[in-house]
Amino acid sequence: MTRILVVDDDPQIVRALRINLRARQYDVDTAPDGGSALRAAVHHPPDLVILDLGLPDMDGAEVIRGLRDRTPVPIVVLSGRADSTDKVAALDAGADDYVTKPFGVDELLARIRAVTRRAQPVDDGTPVVALGRYAVDLANRCVTGGDAEVRLTPTEWQLLEHLLRNPGKLVSQRALLQDVWGPQYQTETNYLRQYMARLRRKLEADPARPRHLLTEPGMGYRFRP
Repeated sequence: MTRILVVDDDPQIVRALRINLRARQYDVDTAPDGGSALRAAVHHPPDLVILDLGLPDMDGAEVIRGLRDRTPVPIVVLSGRADSTDKVAALDAGADDYVTKPFGVDELLARIRAVTRRAQPVDDGTPVVALGRYAVDLANRCVTGGDAEVRLTPTEWQLLEHLLRNPGKLVSQRALLQDVWGPQYQTETNYLRQYMARLRRKLEADPARPRHLLTEPGMGYRFRP
């Protein structure tokens, strides 16, 4: 059973999510603030986190970074903050998706299913791909080489996989957004910018001058072996 950690200080939302998620066979833990969420992630590791940004003890982006230090599991932000600045900050901190309140339960469940699928490794005999000083094993989702451990989130893995499976080819923004996030995201180019920046910080020797994860302005992205 998939364990979901719901982090929100609104009892009504927590109750509604608990009822709906349990009705669909999810195991649900809850936390009313950021500190409790970080402790729960250690003592009862979740498979997915639903996180409100407006918590009483710390900012949601700080909680996301704390979770990312502890776990690579998907994080879906559920927030009343609709400003694009908040969305970009949450994605840049390590969130995998962003749902604005008020929300539809069916939409949220669809987002949960989507990020859960992205978290599942696919063992199809894909060879290890060289990316600069790193060796990327897509089947087992691990990166070796370099001076430090490289940990990628499920969404980072899927985006990287799409590029590495098409070496030298231009992959359009539209195709990446649809394949990684879904058809309703085809105009959310800020998602791509944030995630590509994160991949470059983790995998390129000089993120400001990438040699392998390239941007084709206005068109898409390309992996150059």
